[in-house]
Amino acid sequence: MASPAPGPVAGHLRRLLELLTGDASIEEIDAIATEARGAAGPAEREEVDRATGAALRIRGTLRQHRRRERELAALFDTAGDLAALRDLDSVLRAIVHRARLLLGTDTAYLTLPDEEAGDTYMRVTAGSISPLFQSLRLGLGDGLGGLVAQTSRPYVTPDYRTDRRFHHTGGIDAGVLDEGLVAILGVPLLLGASRGGSGKVIGVLFAADRSPRSFSSDEIALLSSLAAHAAIAIDTAKALADTNAALAGLAEANAVIRAHAAAIQHAERAHEQLTDLVLRGGDLGELATQVGGLVGGPVTVHDPDGRHLTAPDAGCAPEDLAPAVEESRAGGRALRMGGVWVCAVLAGHELLGSLVLHRDEDLDDANRRLFERASVVAGLLLLMRRTVAETENRVSGELLTDLLTAPHRDPAGLAERASRLGIDLGSPHIVLVTQPAGQSLERLLTDARRQVFSPRGLAAQHQGTVVLLVPADGADPATVGAAAAAQLGGPGAASAVTVAAAGPAAGPQPIAAAHAEAVRCLRAMKVLGRTGGSACAADLGFLGVLLADSHDVDGFVTEALRPLLEYDARRGTDLVRTLRTYFECGGSLNRAKECLHIHVNTVVQRLERIQALLGPDWNSPARALELQLALKLQLLADGDAPSPH
Repeated sequence: MASPAPGPVAGHLRRLLELLTGDASIEEIDAIATEARGAAGPAEREEVDRATGAALRIRGTLRQHRRRERELAALFDTAGDLAALRDLDSVLRAIVHRARLLLGTDTAYLTLPDEEAGDTYMRVTAGSISPLFQSLRLGLGDGLGGLVAQTSRPYVTPDYRTDRRFHHTGGIDAGVLDEGLVAILGVPLLLGASRGGSGKVIGVLFAADRSPRSFSSDEIALLSSLAAHAAIAIDTAKALADTNAALAGLAEANAVIRAHAAAIQHAERAHEQLTDLVLRGGDLGELATQVGGLVGGPVTVHDPDGRHLTAPDAGCAPEDLAPAVEESRAGGRALRMGGVWVCAVLAGHELLGSLVLHRDEDLDDANRRLFERASVVAGLLLLMRRTVAETENRVSGELLTDLLTAPHRDPAGLAERASRLGIDLGSPHIVLVTQPAGQSLERLLTDARRQVFSPRGLAAQHQGTVVLLVPADGADPATVGAAAAAQLGGPGAASAVTVAAAGPAAGPQPIAAAHAEAVRCLRAMKVLGRTGGSACAADLGFLGVLLADSHDVDGFVTEALRPLLEYDARRGTDLVRTLRTYFECGGSLNRAKECLHIHVNTVVQRLERIQALLGPDWNSPARALELQLALKLQLLADGDAPSPH
């Protein structure tokens, strides 16, 4: 049997279903329902009304589902975006921005708790135009946000200013009024929320309009879902920030540990080098070189008076060091002075000297400690050096005393003892007898050892003087004595030094004789007022002839009369005889011209020539005495009789 043809009502109902699938508007559905009622009979109109009602309900359900789908998609997108963010500020801004977009509100904002202050504060806003509102702080229970934070529950109001459910404060109301907000929805950001508990509130998320509005339960649920995602993202961002801070702290600690380890290794290497230097008997120069390499700059060692014990540096005068050395001595630390670092070298309370680092830069703690430890090593080397010097002084003093006081007793034994000290008594030596004007003999001996004492020589105190036995090496006593006087009594010396020289002499007995001659020369220099310089017997004129063991008369005569002898020999003149006659006549020109049988003007002319050759002081008492003695000795040597008067 064939099916009956559908009636007009059925066709309208089919069109109604087609509209539902296309998400038609209510107006379109009402239009179809009106047409169906018009075509239906009385019995079918009720069915049309029921069908229309069902269609509207289905439409609402479908639209709700589609909205939920969009909201869920938006939430998933938000969750993805939040998961990709690592910076807390970026996370908070993204949350507020999405809340404003999802609910379509004028503003959205987020408050965070201040645990120290016990309230909450405005952290991020979107769409806000009021600085007063953006700086609000809400106490727990104050206003809508304070109540949400206190109760961990969402709150909503269509008109905050007239809603008396909340505790209004002047500050909050002023901020809300300044922003122009009316409808507000606030939901808590909860961590650790479970079915059995509410969790911990870590903030409040708000959506607000500047006009009255009723937020639906779906919108509340949507903002609550966003708040849940936001709470996790905030917690993750904070945890990541804490982790990064911890990693940064660990990195910093690791850098400190590495720097400390490097400093320890540097100190260990320095300790090994300095220990090796001491054990193998290194000197102050090696110490200065090693320490300079370790701390990055040239290092010099100075004695207590600031004089250089190692290679000198022209940029640092001794007098400049005294205040810094004294300050370092008092504080026990190295300190910076201008372009150098200075550290006192101490043995207990005794100042042995100072270390100077020529570096115009700061020293880190490790290198500063290393520089200070180097001063301890310098003190040890100086003490060892002093001990060796004291031993050498004792041995040298004993040898020198025996050599000068009893050279005949055991010449071979003396030579052997000297050989053990590296001294060859069989080679020519210059004997220097020195005496200071205002310093101790110990200080003079120290200076003599450091400045003029050859490794093949000998120096010691003897009978109130410092005696030096120096290899001649082809030099004459005058040259060696002048060099010693310049070094021992030059700039920077404590006082002037008088040096008498004799020699060369080889063998114990000649050396003892040379010492005796040098002692006599030293005494003569004091009598003549020639202290503070150097001289040998040849430099003292006729006194040298008397004092010297050799009594070199011919040498004295030649040296005293050399200009006249050479002039007479070259010109065939008779200046020597003229001068002798002038002295024998008591300086009388008339008597001299009679004895010489020449005119008085000729005598005057000859005397003027003599003055030009001998100098203007030729007729002074001391010089005249020396010249007369030379003229007498010349007569004795030539066998001539004195001139008649």
